Amino acid sequence: MKKNIYNILKGTFLVSDDSFKNWRIIIFISVLAIVMIASSHSADKKVYEITKLEDEVKEMRSAFVDGRSRLMRLKMESAVASKMKEKGLVPSVEPPKKIKVKSQD
Repeated sequence: MKKNIYNILKGTFLVSDDSFKNWRIIIFISVLAIVMIASSHSADKKVYEITKLEDEVKEMRSAFVDGRSRLMRLKMESAVASKMKEKGLVPSVEPPKKIKVKSQD
């Protein structure tokens, strides 16, 4: 047991006659580790992009709600009347009359 640990620490398993099997396993494990690291970096990048896009959606949604509320205030009768009063137009005090057109047939 002690001799095996000492041989592993010295690295004799990498230079012995049957070391080709050991090198294949080491290279395979190294390639798997590189693939795993690349995969985790890719996943992290996607998470950051998703967070950025979610923040952008929230910002656009708040801008939409703000614009819609401003539009609703501008469409109110009192807002239109005050704008027209500045230009000299006032709402009529008489109610509108219905005009009936008789067909000439």
